[in-house]
Amino acid sequence: MIAQPAAFDAWLKSSSASEGLVEVLMVIGRTCAEISDVVAGGALTGVLGASGAVNVQDEEQKKLDVITNDMLTDALLACPRVAGVASEEMDAVQPASNPAGEWLVLFDPLDGSSNIDINAPVGTIFSILKSPSATPSEADFLQPGRNQLASGYVLYGAQTMLVLTVGAGVVGFTLAPDGRWLLTHETVTIPGDCKEFAINMSNRRHWAESVQRYIDGCLQGAEGPRGKNFNMRWVAAMVADVHRVLMRGGVFLYPWDKREPNKPGKLRLMYEGNPMALLVEQAGGKATTDGVQRILDVEPTQLHQRIPIVLGSANEVDQVAAA
Repeated sequence: MIAQPAAFDAWLKSSSASEGLVEVLMVIGRTCAEISDVVAGGALTGVLGASGAVNVQDEEQKKLDVITNDMLTDALLACPRVAGVASEEMDAVQPASNPAGEWLVLFDPLDGSSNIDINAPVGTIFSILKSPSATPSEADFLQPGRNQLASGYVLYGAQTMLVLTVGAGVVGFTLAPDGRWLLTHETVTIPGDCKEFAINMSNRRHWAESVQRYIDGCLQGAEGPRGKNFNMRWVAAMVADVHRVLMRGGVFLYPWDKREPNKPGKLRLMYEGNPMALLVEQAGGKATTDGVQRILDVEPTQLHQRIPIVLGSANEVDQVAAA
């Protein structure tokens, strides 16, 4: 008889996470299981399409962006352990009215919104910090990624998976038909070398020359300077592209480009860069802004700060730096 995999709640309680952190993660797990049902409903429940509003990034919000943001915000603010939340979809932080609140939760409620209406993978990304105050201000959220006590994501795809670190490696859970998260990936590690890269090739002409050189070297394959063939992958949802890197290796790049030279990058440090960087490092990879600067050491100055990102298999990230 095959042994029953460990359930999420039981695993959390046996982990190194504190009691309060466990409570917060259990709320996230339950809410994301509910979000999985909402996403799966799609056109049958009228949740597809645009909401008619834009977010603080001046991006068009999908109906599911708003729905999932409200679901996570309401659930987390109701948790006695939470001092406040911040979301990619909200202008400002939302303090909780919890005298015992000690945790700050930052999240991208539905990463990959452009994939929603074509039934391609989307996900939820989250990050958890210790709160300096029971009534936190925006400044309390602006902590470097190395301060994170936990981070993870939920991928809504062919299976719904929750991938998590509490600072002692990376594990993965799969959502069972009965609504329970079951441990299916006990030790997630990224191999040092790879033969896959993920980048939006349509933007090549806008990249810095060093990024162009790196990608050109990959495209030349076995006949080029790298001496091996590469495959390109691009899902257009960071959560899905990073999931592939965690499951089988590779490198993910979303670099600076000259179309908006005054913006350092497109992805958000607090909602995407930091949580994914912690996961990648805990799995043995590297997570940088440019192949060199560690994302987790970036000192945030704004809640919705953007950065360039190069992360994945350690040896391949080094190759990007050397290009």
